[in-house]
Amino acid sequence: AAERIASGAADIAINWAGGLHHAKKREASGFCYINDIVLAILELLRTHPRVLYIDIDCHHGDGVEEAFYTTDRVMTCSFHKFGEYFPGTGTQEDKGRGKGKGYSVNIPLKDGITDEAFISVFDPIIARILEVYRPTAVVLQCGADSLAGDRLGCFNITMEGHAHCVQFLRKYDIPLILLGGGGYTVKNVVRAWAYETACALGIENDIDPNLPWNQYFEWFGPRYRLEVVGNNMEDLNAVDGVLDRVRTTALQQLQQLPGAPSVGMHDVPRQGIGEHLGFRYDPAERQDNLDIKLAQHARYVYDLQESDTDTSDDEKSWDSDSDESRVQPKKRMSILMGQSVDPTPVYDAASAPGYDQQTTVPHVYPYGYGGYSYGFAELDMHGAMYAQTAKRRFFHSGARWDETVEHVIAKRYGVSPLPRSVGVVGRMMEKGGRQIADDDMDEDEW
Repeated sequence: AAERIASGAADIAINWAGGLHHAKKREASGFCYINDIVLAILELLRTHPRVLYIDIDCHHGDGVEEAFYTTDRVMTCSFHKFGEYFPGTGTQEDKGRGKGKGYSVNIPLKDGITDEAFISVFDPIIARILEVYRPTAVVLQCGADSLAGDRLGCFNITMEGHAHCVQFLRKYDIPLILLGGGGYTVKNVVRAWAYETACALGIENDIDPNLPWNQYFEWFGPRYRLEVVGNNMEDLNAVDGVLDRVRTTALQQLQQLPGAPSVGMHDVPRQGIGEHLGFRYDPAERQDNLDIKLAQHARYVYDLQESDTDTSDDEKSWDSDSDESRVQPKKRMSILMGQSVDPTPVYDAASAPGYDQQTTVPHVYPYGYGGYSYGFAELDMHGAMYAQTAKRRFFHSGARWDETVEHVIAKRYGVSPLPRSVGVVGRMMEKGGRQIADDDMDEDEW
């Protein structure tokens, strides 16, 4: 992304897999094993005199601030939760040091900040930075743990409030890099970043907020919409004018800056940072032994096998979604039963507990994982469960799109039929709780 911005090949570049802002030069920190942001900014500095870094993650971007704490060529501005919260840094007294004094801006916030409050502090501060510092490139870390309802976050910002930052910066027509970051309620993370991608393209008003049907559709229930709504948590930033003091302090810090720092003539490195560190991928380069072992281990862990197009006739290729040539799964420990069980047992309907050939409603208690909705379990005419032939599938629904009626058809799996009289609650109460014969039921009750 940084190479395309630096070369002028793109005005906006996106890397949602990036944004690991906690990692330091000599240590990993907070889920971040490498600080890709610092590497991207170093690449931008080859051709850009001043780079602005903005962080809207719920956690303070300490790794990036530390890397450029003593230089004026990079200004960092972080909007984050502060106070008994990881990483515990980012007060407004941290302004930089030496040549970089005044070029580290921190906006510490409290729990529950809403869209309106966040925008009231984001817009004037960023507008003032763009006016004073005049960056030639901007890097925006769009950490999604600042969204409402995040498992580790504590803000109350909706998807629109979060994406406002992208829309605000896009209006200035400055080369922009959008990065990912935190975010631990995954279905909200993908919503926000999908919408912010649309904002970067300028088509946020053209997309349908109703999610289209796809194999992960049920994961986004119950509303199935492109939205992250707020909640009713209290905004502690509105108490005693806390937010006003934070905004005023930040604007006063920016007022003291002399203006956009100039950059003297210097030799531009001939190699990019990625090429210098040996990160450039060469398709012609063969994999070393470590790469091969890691690939083999990954296939072993996830039960994957590569299909070989040149296999002989007596060898069958393997497909995770195919009904043929399935790999026999290993026994797994059940957290419910506390013992190793076969996830795909051979099920004999006649030997099922509670099976009675004379009754039409046997009480079947399947063993294995069939009773816990792992894979699919079909029922025969007696309500008994067939052997499971499918492996465990994530995000797989029984619903499908019917081309004929152009509607979603839901299919029920693993549900035993119930007696018709069970649903007739009123009649059962009249009989003192006794079961009702099917012949005594009216047609409309059935």
